[in-house]
Amino acid sequence: MLRRRTKSPRPDRRPAPASNSRRRARPDAFVPADLIIDRGRPASGVVLVTGFEPFGGERTNPSWDVAQRLPDSIAGLRVAKLRVPCEFRRAIEVAAVAIEKQQPTLVICLGQAGGRSRIGVERVAVNVDDARAPDNAGAQPIDEPIAADGPPAYFATLPVKAMVAAMRAAGVPAELSNSAGTYVCNHLMYGVLHLLAATGREARAGFVHVPYSEAQVLDKAGVAAMSIESMTRGIEAGIAAAAAHAHDIRTAEGTLD
Repeated sequence: MLRRRTKSPRPDRRPAPASNSRRRARPDAFVPADLIIDRGRPASGVVLVTGFEPFGGERTNPSWDVAQRLPDSIAGLRVAKLRVPCEFRRAIEVAAVAIEKQQPTLVICLGQAGGRSRIGVERVAVNVDDARAPDNAGAQPIDEPIAADGPPAYFATLPVKAMVAAMRAAGVPAELSNSAGTYVCNHLMYGVLHLLAATGREARAGFVHVPYSEAQVLDKAGVAAMSIESMTRGIEAGIAAAAAHAHDIRTAEGTLD
């Protein structure tokens, strides 16, 4: 009598889950621990827009002027507006408090880039402070990391190319920028992205540079400027695009230099 062969159990060929070998950065490397609570809390329907106080001898900062002029709601998101100090570390701490309070879906930081002729949507922030001039508190870090245990750089998690396209469609000159500099603007962009990554929050974030306002160049011959009205229209269009695009559009925005 023949016996039926019993099949041995087939090995499980499903790939084992990848281990997270990359060490997660500690947000308390530069943000007080008491500001970091409820990790992974889901985001709400809020876009947090930050702008800087004046610096470098200027009386105004167009980034904050624009933020204040934004409507209270864009693309179904409530707009929360925050003025941050032009100070290393302190700028991140102030933003961290607002992120904890607002639980935003989007964080869009604005800053002044005097001399630029277009709104610049930043693609990347690097982990270095290298200040050519002191900040508003007198600090001037040179070749110092923003977060000692952080990665070399963070890419914006916003749909940066879609935002640029939306700004142009609104009639506002805009470009994709590959350098947020090494001053407080880059410091804040890196710090916010580092904070969100380290705490597991769902919010998407990035940074947008705006040119001088027209009032700032009255005594600066030959320096590019843009009206506050145009900048506000462009930023509003960019926020709406960020809210509408879960993934970025595929179009060439690179440079040859």
